[in-house]
Amino acid sequence: MTANYTDDTIRTLDWKEHIRKRPGMYIGKLGDGTLPDDGIYILLKEVLDNSIDEYMMGFGKTIEVSINEHSVSIRDYGRGVPLGKVVDVASKMNTGAKYDSKVFKKSVGLNGVGIKAVNALSSSFTIQAVREGKAKAVDFSQGEIVKNHPQCNTPEKNGTEIIFEPDPVLFGKFTFIDEYIETMLRNYTYLNTGLTIAFNGQKFQSKNGLLDLLQENMSGEGIYPIIHLKNGDIEVAITHGNQYGEEYFGFVNGQHTTQGGTHQVAFKEALVKTIRDFYKKDFDASDIRTSIIAAVSIKVEEPVFESQTKTKLGSKDIGPDGPSVRNFIMNFLTSKLDDYLHKHGETASLLLKKIQESEKERKAISGIKKLARERAKKSNLHNKKLRDCRAHYNGKGERKNESTLFITEGDSASGSITKSRDVNTQAVFSLRGKPLNSFGLTKKVVYENEEFNLLQAALNIEDGIDTLRYKNVVIATDADVDGMHIRLLLLTFFLQFFPNLVRNQHLYILQTPLYRVRNKKVTHYCYSEEERIAAMAKLGKSPEITRFKGLGEISPDEFKHFIGPDIRLQPVRMKKDDDIKEILTFYMGKNTPERQEFIINRLRVEEDPVEVA
Repeated sequence: MTANYTDDTIRTLDWKEHIRKRPGMYIGKLGDGTLPDDGIYILLKEVLDNSIDEYMMGFGKTIEVSINEHSVSIRDYGRGVPLGKVVDVASKMNTGAKYDSKVFKKSVGLNGVGIKAVNALSSSFTIQAVREGKAKAVDFSQGEIVKNHPQCNTPEKNGTEIIFEPDPVLFGKFTFIDEYIETMLRNYTYLNTGLTIAFNGQKFQSKNGLLDLLQENMSGEGIYPIIHLKNGDIEVAITHGNQYGEEYFGFVNGQHTTQGGTHQVAFKEALVKTIRDFYKKDFDASDIRTSIIAAVSIKVEEPVFESQTKTKLGSKDIGPDGPSVRNFIMNFLTSKLDDYLHKHGETASLLLKKIQESEKERKAISGIKKLARERAKKSNLHNKKLRDCRAHYNGKGERKNESTLFITEGDSASGSITKSRDVNTQAVFSLRGKPLNSFGLTKKVVYENEEFNLLQAALNIEDGIDTLRYKNVVIATDADVDGMHIRLLLLTFFLQFFPNLVRNQHLYILQTPLYRVRNKKVTHYCYSEEERIAAMAKLGKSPEITRFKGLGEISPDEFKHFIGPDIRLQPVRMKKDDDIKEILTFYMGKNTPERQEFIINRLRVEEDPVEVA
């Protein structure tokens, strides 16, 4: 029966109700802290952005961040929120100083929304401002005022402190991962030389800006010394490595734009033009950019981002009276980079050699690529290797950030996932047999090997991950020896040829239950031995226990639990000091004795829990 659509159907939510009902509009997603873009980190970032804006305006050289389990404290030494407006800035939408561009000329937060979202999504939230020996504090819970403290005298220095705890009603059992927070804080210091951020007693600083960023994030030496250029509202750092793919770090007003935007597009275009003009040769753009590692930071007046989480710049102009972002970056790079290459002949020679090597490899496989594309089209059409979904990451639509490709082994597993998936956002790619060990091979194998070629075509990453078809790429193999081997071979393939898929946090491992423990009323799915024991204790007398040996054994009706809202995904992560070549050489190369010893030692540790302790 259709529900009645009447006057009573129309509701007006107040600000905090709307944020709590639609958190995705404000922080992207909730999450439990296992991924770097989960909501708890966005809450932290929203508060930090305000402190960074104070520093950028010349107030407060230190920011103190402390996290104790679930409680976050951020204290800056800026001007402090005007005491009469402490309640308003934390709880009234569209309230803030950043509408006045004279006060916050090139800030990150412009709409007065971020701190209100933190307040509404926190079980406890306290804001205290200190100005000229006076302090004002207000306590909130879920956006409601709990206590409005009277203004008082204080010996503390000017500034603002915010203490909050994300609401477990919304975020569930969440955990802050220090590695993600440290990366965020380091990025702030790279972009604000002279700023000190203290995190749980550890201090982060940068003297050389983006030069430090590249040096600390590169796993190996660059082919030539890092080119570091800056002038006023723009700074860039550029080098080339030996890896496949392109790696960019983009920033706008100190905000890490992980999804790029107009500034990153303009940077790529300007780089290609400058290098073509310098060498007076019409190089293919892909040959110039292959293996590049670069960072670009610009400052924009009143920036327009594509969402509240500010991960992609949409602004076309530097400011109301300024040039376009494209022209601004183009003018800077064509002048400064050209000048640098003329003055540094050895760097220019090494760069030319790298471009020529990329050109040579590309031409060597150009014929194979054409045949491979035709083969991929036929195979996808007739053999149905790919069961596609409707939403795509490089397309449009509300759910493109949910788009997921499951890579499965065998017909039974792919059949179960296909029948239980969400056809709007979840696609399935079925492998045939074990993939090739691609370690040490050139990219030619991607096109010559049918499985790799079809997988690349399904992901649409032949020309890089800018055209990636799915936000999440999930390896879904059995939890047995063969499944683990296939997982390793796929990880080797991605790390070898498409490392940015891992660096940009698109690659995951699907966690599926090892056991089903149930009685007539209750069913528990257990992902570990510990969970199995706990489930048995809860159910009491002789529950039925099933050990799942493979994904194909799990019925579609059951599988929908494991790839639905409660899906467990283990992200494949790389630390900044991980050397891909070194890792693959050890795990997938021919160093058998060393690897044997490593495996034996690991087995001993796992067998002896006392030794681990």
